[in-house]
Amino acid sequence: MADDQQRHKRLRLLTKQLNKERKQQGKQIDILCNDFVAAQKDFIKKLNVITFTASFYESVMGITDLNSLLYTAVRLIKERVGDASVTFFLRQAENFELHIFENAKPITLEKQHIENCFTAEVMDNICESNKVCSLQDLFAMGLQGNLAALSKISAVTVPLTCCGSSPGFVLVYRSSQTKLTADDLKDICAITSGLSRAIQSCQQLLHPAD
Repeated sequence: MADDQQRHKRLRLLTKQLNKERKQQGKQIDILCNDFVAAQKDFIKKLNVITFTASFYESVMGITDLNSLLYTAVRLIKERVGDASVTFFLRQAENFELHIFENAKPITLEKQHIENCFTAEVMDNICESNKVCSLQDLFAMGLQGNLAALSKISAVTVPLTCCGSSPGFVLVYRSSQTKLTADDLKDICAITSGLSRAIQSCQQLLHPAD
């Protein structure tokens, strides 16, 4: 009888140990599966960015007119990030030139209130920072305007970097109810390097003597 009790005790301990190990293995399998799913999602996101970038460059390739290039860029960015407004600020000799499009035509600044808040100092500060700037960053740089109106939008500026300097930037904004996401910024940042070179080429063709 004592031997049977001892055997039963050892069997219970063995069963308990096996169950413990099985649970630990189950947790490890869950972690591996979750890591695999996360890696797969990250890979798909990166692949989507690459696909968008390739499609973008294919669409603007060969365009030599600056307005046509910028309009095409605006259209493609809007299609990618959704219901957003896109404005290009390009540095000139002594000021900045704004490019705003709606239905393939330039529109007046009166319709785009946030653009009116960008002073020469703010635009210079954005270019000198040469980094993606949030609305909070822009306020720190001197952006002023109707705070009630500005609080209703989600906005960023993305630098146009060429040869280590920033000859301008892109302003992208939409309603704060649908804030711009990190993925939106990755998409925009992915195309700005090649776009900057294309803009520079168009400007050189437009002003060959400069």
